[in-house]
Amino acid sequence: MEDKNYLNDLKEIKEMMSKSSQFISLSGLSGVLAGIYALVGAYFAYKTIYFDTSTSGNYSYLIISENAVIKLFAIASIVLVLSIATGILLSIKKAKESNDKIWNATSKRLVINFMIPLAVGGYMGLYLIEKENFALLTPLTLIFYGLACVNASKYTLGDVRYLGLSMISLGIINTFFVGYGLLFAALGFGVCHIFYGGMMWFKYERIK
Repeated sequence: MEDKNYLNDLKEIKEMMSKSSQFISLSGLSGVLAGIYALVGAYFAYKTIYFDTSTSGNYSYLIISENAVIKLFAIASIVLVLSIATGILLSIKKAKESNDKIWNATSKRLVINFMIPLAVGGYMGLYLIEKENFALLTPLTLIFYGLACVNASKYTLGDVRYLGLSMISLGIINTFFVGYGLLFAALGFGVCHIFYGGMMWFKYERIK
């Protein structure tokens, strides 16, 4: 009987240490929804590039009109805002259900470590847009987003690390196929988010 109590105490201590060092309120469902938003955004981006505006050049090196760039930026901004808002709302909901604080020392470290590579990648992306070098925009975005996930993964669920590594891998592969940036963006931000988000939901959130 004492051995059983001892094991229960160890389990509770382990859970408390995990909660104090990791942000476990991250919702897998938010990843799934972010992936769906990304796929919808990729569809509208495809229409914008190939149907709604005039373009020239071959498939690998399209010369995109200024109107198309504005539309693509608007689409990306909407997808980003929806993904962030969904992630925050679902994480708050999950934290309330488990009586955890959404904003604490661990979540602060998570945000800081996530934002550093993301901010650098954002600056580089804007630089490429300003120089009208669109060929490397998607690979760079995937790589820096993947680095942000890997960097932040030590403060949250370990699955985020594998999401980041998948993003980095896709970004590197995309550098060899620069004309297929939209496809790789859909695979990374769409399919990978849905896959890993669904896996996280299945492992940590579904009713057992």
